[in-house]
Amino acid sequence: MSEDTSQKPSRASFGQWVKAAWHVGVRSNWLVYVLAVVVALIIGAILILIAGASVGDAYAAMFRGAIFNYEADSLAGMLAPLTSSIHAASPLIIAGLGLALGFRAGLFNIGGNGQVMMGAIAAAYFGFAFSMPPVIHMLVCIVAAILAGSIYAGIVGVLKARTGANEVILTIMLNSIALLFLRHILTLPTFQQAGSANPRTKTIDANAQLPELLPRPFQLNLGIVIAILAAIFVWWYLERSTWGFELRAVGANPDAARTAGMNIGKVTALTMALSGALTGLAGGVQLTGTMKYLDAGVAGSLGFDAITVALLGRNSPIGTVFAGLLFGGFKAGGRIMQVQAGVPIDMVLILQSVIVLLIAAPPFVRWLFRLPKRDRVSMRKYLTLQAEKEVAA
Repeated sequence: MSEDTSQKPSRASFGQWVKAAWHVGVRSNWLVYVLAVVVALIIGAILILIAGASVGDAYAAMFRGAIFNYEADSLAGMLAPLTSSIHAASPLIIAGLGLALGFRAGLFNIGGNGQVMMGAIAAAYFGFAFSMPPVIHMLVCIVAAILAGSIYAGIVGVLKARTGANEVILTIMLNSIALLFLRHILTLPTFQQAGSANPRTKTIDANAQLPELLPRPFQLNLGIVIAILAAIFVWWYLERSTWGFELRAVGANPDAARTAGMNIGKVTALTMALSGALTGLAGGVQLTGTMKYLDAGVAGSLGFDAITVALLGRNSPIGTVFAGLLFGGFKAGGRIMQVQAGVPIDMVLILQSVIVLLIAAPPFVRWLFRLPKRDRVSMRKYLTLQAEKEVAA
């Protein structure tokens, strides 16, 4: 009777497991992501030297501002930077999840910034114009932000589904409309803070603000919990729901999905609305958890950074969470790097841009480091194949 080679992997030696790990590791996309970050840091170091600053001081300051401040006098002060990074990552993760949904369906939602603004506007209005009990007031602001973002992005979904309009052009134009609308309403008496020369609203009611999870000096509020719940929802939607299956089918091959009887227009409109709901939620979290008032810079580059986060995370929920944490660390550490090392915070944008460029071209990274091509062979399959070769020999 011939030996069952399917049992070989469980009896493989330590050396064989090491070889299998090496085979899979050098061919994985995760190694490409790590190397992309390494290359970005090297390029950043060169630019820091050109700027006349110390590379060691700059990156040490970024580390202290983003992960662990070893110069602090207390343990709380040492760990506080990590919470700042998580705090900065929360809206990035939520917005990245929203844009990742669109990308998975083959829809290039470039209107994240506009949807973030609309969500922030809705949250701000309900935050300062009404007085409600605790928890309820916060939930009303969050729901208003979700609805505002969903409706704003849903306009694009309906237009594309009904007329075939290009979603890239539509979302870019709606970004401009949202910014102009925001600037206009900030001139209205209802939205203008009394006695202030700056175009901003008054601070939202304390009951509308996201509660802090930890005391000072930690900076961590309910936004990270919302981000985690959003990631779980997106995972469930994509992997466990019927609508999520249709979304993935349309994104993979719309012609085949149409032949299978799927309503492409419905999937398009629903996906854009859901994408906008999440980016609007990011605007609501940004306003109720960080800004606490509305001004023309409430969105910043959040919507555009979210595109980077979604791409770096390969449009998957778990990947988007880790990408958001990385960029949150860059954002938190970049501020300290600018103050303590004299390196412009624009350096962070350069690092992010280089990472995205490399992530968008995995074959280039593999060529640069002479890595073999992917073969999608798992460690267990590799050991099984080696065992079969030994038996055949």
